[in-house]
Parts: sequence; C-alpha cells; structure tokens
Amino acid sequence: MTSELPNIDPELLDIPTADTLAQPNVTHKPRILLLYGSNRARSYSRLLTEEAARLLEQLGAEARIFNPSGLPLPDDAPEDHPKVQELRERVLWSEGMVWCSPERHGAMTGVFKSQIDWVPLSMGAVRPTQGKTLALMQVSGGSQSFNALNQMRVLGRWMRMFTIPNQSSVAKAFLEFDDAGRMKPSAYYDRVVDVMEELVKFTLLLRGQTDYLVDRYSERKESAEQLSKRVNQASI
Repeated sequence: MTSELPNIDPELLDIPTADTLAQPNVTHKPRILLLYGSNRARSYSRLLTEEAARLLEQLGAEARIFNPSGLPLPDDAPEDHPKVQELRERVLWSEGMVWCSPERHGAMTGVFKSQIDWVPLSMGAVRPTQGKTLALMQVSGGSQSFNALNQMRVLGRWMRMFTIPNQSSVAKAFLEFDDAGRMKPSAYYDRVVDVMEELVKFTLLLRGQTDYLVDRYSERKESAEQLSKRVNQASI
C-alpha cells in the first residue's frame, strides 16, 4: 500500500504529538452553564438542574443556571434583548454545559429549544459552543424514555460540542423530589452523580485544548487559498 497522499497539502496537515496535546496551565474552576426547559412553578427539569448544579459545585466546578423565563421566541425580538444577551454571555463564559428538558409530546420542549436557537453557531470570529463539553438529562411524567435525550444529542453535535457518553433520564419525576424540591435517594440520583462526575472529568481534560482539537484541515486549506488570492490580487 502506497503512503503517498497526492490530494493533501502536507504543509497544512497537522500531525498530533504529545507536545501539541500537552495539558495547558489552566487553574480556574471548570465553568459549567446549566439550561432547563420548563417555566412551571414546580418544574422538575429545573429541580433536577439545581440538583446537578449542587453536585458540580461539590465536584469543584463553578455552576451557573440560566432562567429561561422571559426569553422571547427566536426572531420575535432583537438580539440586544436583555435575556438574549444574558444567555449569550453565559454561553461564552462557559467551558461546558448541562442541558435538561422535559419530554413533551415525545420531544424536547419549545422552552428548551428556544434557548439553543438564540445561540448562533458563530458570532463574528467566535463560535460560542464549539469544542465545549455537554451533559444531557431529561425528565418524564410517565415511564422512562430517551426521546428528548436523543434529540439533544443530535443538537449537541450540530452545535459542535463534545457530548459525554453518559446521560440521565428520570421517569415519573413527580415521585423523585421531596416537598423541599430536593431529589430523593435512588438509582436515578446515583446516575445524575455519575453524569456530573463524567462531565467535570471531560471538561478538565479538554479545556484549553478545544481550539486545537477542532482546528480542521479543510478550513486551514480554505484560509490558505483565500490568503493566496488576496496576495495575488494585491500584486496585480
């Protein structure tokens, strides 16, 4: 088998080494943004999200929860709307995210999807979600289901995020929280602990490296071609 690759520019090919993948010196706590998908007064996705935030703080992360109440529908308000700006600022601040949605009519809720739709794939030269870690959770009113999780996993890939393998689905969520809104001990709770542990581990491993990890040959090639055209035009 020949080792020649005639269609690849070897000068633009990035061959990873131990040095290029060395862990950078990043000392601040992992920054995790948590989103949930219901505005109900007793929202089980919010209660589960709050439980996850407590676990993240215990694991040494800095956790911030975005309250979707008051966020307008996508394209129904200008981008400088205060809630839109708050959401985007928190996304830019974060190094990882937790998404938690109820399952409604076999899918994630509109409240949750609206939050993601307000976060563009790019903001000028910045890609606000690319390369960040992501953990997924859902709550159900009936038997256990994974429809919302599966949808959010596709959405996470579309947003160019590193979605961790583990995930949490809490069935009959109305039975899993006490009157104070705290999650009761159960196998469901243990799974939430598993997911948050895994998220923090992946975030620590990947942070500071994401720009390098998502740097693409095709994009470097395109940039080189555009630069060459500008140089040629300038010399005419």
